[in-house]
Amino acid sequence: MIEKTTLENGIRIVTENVPAVHSVTIGIWVESGSRHEHQAQGGISHFVEHLLFKGTSRRSALEIAREIDSVGGVLNAFTSREYCCFYAKVLARHLPLAIDLLADSLQSSIFDLDEIEKERRVILQEISMVEDTPDDLVHDLFSQTFWGNHPLGRPVLGSRESVKNMSRDDFLAHLEGFLVGGNILVCAAGDLNHDHVVDRIARVFGQMAAGARKQVHSHPDYRPSLSFTRRDLEQVHICLGTRALPQNHPNRFSAYILNTILGGSMSSRLFQTIREEQGLAYSIYSYLNSHSDAGALVLYTATSTENAPLVVRMMLKEMQRFKVEPVSRAELKAAKDQLKGHLLLSLESTDNRMTRLSKNEIYLGRQPSLKQVLGEFEKVTAESIQRLAHFLFQDDYLNLQLLGQIEEKQFPLLDLTLG
Repeated sequence: MIEKTTLENGIRIVTENVPAVHSVTIGIWVESGSRHEHQAQGGISHFVEHLLFKGTSRRSALEIAREIDSVGGVLNAFTSREYCCFYAKVLARHLPLAIDLLADSLQSSIFDLDEIEKERRVILQEISMVEDTPDDLVHDLFSQTFWGNHPLGRPVLGSRESVKNMSRDDFLAHLEGFLVGGNILVCAAGDLNHDHVVDRIARVFGQMAAGARKQVHSHPDYRPSLSFTRRDLEQVHICLGTRALPQNHPNRFSAYILNTILGGSMSSRLFQTIREEQGLAYSIYSYLNSHSDAGALVLYTATSTENAPLVVRMMLKEMQRFKVEPVSRAELKAAKDQLKGHLLLSLESTDNRMTRLSKNEIYLGRQPSLKQVLGEFEKVTAESIQRLAHFLFQDDYLNLQLLGQIEEKQFPLLDLTLG
């Protein structure tokens, strides 16, 4: 059973009681991420996320870790382009402790100067780690190229320059605008009572200022590009992408199925053609990267320098195939069964149920039933996928990012086109 309550200060609380489980996962979702930051402070949401577990007026960082460890729980956080999430998973009887730890960390962190400097070094190492991992770096490079100067194109971690220049005052000012009731969503799933959760959240967050939700003020444009980044690597890492649908688009179920058939699994067209039939790559897949107002469909692989042009042509051919040839009945059924199976299996985890509650609230403003979602998958047809392919797969939106020992003059695929 899913229930929702909104406190007077605007904090929304959505819970789902899940029978026959022993755990509860609770998340404090703050609707502010890297796309809401000024360029000079790129990465500040992520930096603050790190600092909020580094000591409060009541607990040291070690005491926070010991308290959650002593009950066998998990306490963690992550930052994305549109939100930050601070969450805990515990046995149901320890939910009051989890709420207290989250509230204490979010509202009473002291931002000790020594801890700030330590975390600054940690984040700089995190940036270096990404730069040293080409199969991570190429996705950041693709985002920068695809979204251009729009905030969606900036790395969530920020840049070395922005991370080095942030001060304690910057963090406190960011937190003041970040932690307001209208910007906060609390979601919990598991062995819980909704009214008890609401009561505890009201006690620890009830005095928080109301404020307003962060608004998206600029929408990205899509334009074609071809980008080469030279690195001394054994392989060329490839990201090929085009526009996709935002999170709440009515045709999103067709997009999920199209992506599944294209590169969503080992039985997908990309995997079977490029890896299994031709042996040209080890890892190859596609994914949807959707936001509140825009999205990208991205294909990734890595291959030898000499085979890179051929592999890109094969990727383009598989995209074009959706436009000229309806998917078969067998492919469509298999993709639907795969997605429905993944969804049903995910519901066995209170973590996934909590995340599902939050994303539905953030992007849809409602909680579709499982029956409704499964019904939307069933409505997808070969014709609706083909119409979507014509909408998405256009030359005006194609972006190609290559990372490795390759230069534009060495790359014969100058006619980057879907026809």
